[in-house]
Amino acid sequence: MTEPAVAVQKAYDWNLWILAKIEKFHRGYRFSLGQNLAEASLDLLNHLVDASYQNRNASSLAAASRSVNRVRILLRLAKDLRQIDLKAWEFAAHALDEIGRMTGGWLRHAQRTPSAPAARPL
Repeated sequence: MTEPAVAVQKAYDWNLWILAKIEKFHRGYRFSLGQNLAEASLDLLNHLVDASYQNRNASSLAAASRSVNRVRILLRLAKDLRQIDLKAWEFAAHALDEIGRMTGGWLRHAQRTPSAPAARPL
């Protein structure tokens, strides 16, 4: 399955982009909004990486889905506070929608796939 690798790569690319943007936030927002946005974005990446290494990954994927939603709200706040311009916000919203769709699809697949049977004692 190539989807997990693609989702992780998209989240990695997202973090490269947003962390560079956060460095340009006004000092008054960099250490409040910026730090929260950076942490939520890094959490998203970490949850997807964790899920890619687990057989039972639904909990990591659910956490990643929550992180996507948290990042969306923080990003909207950054736009409304004029820390990112409209063009950057449109790019970011599209990127997050793509990551969110991939994460959601991966989560639905993980929830449908039966878990491996427990080993029987000898």
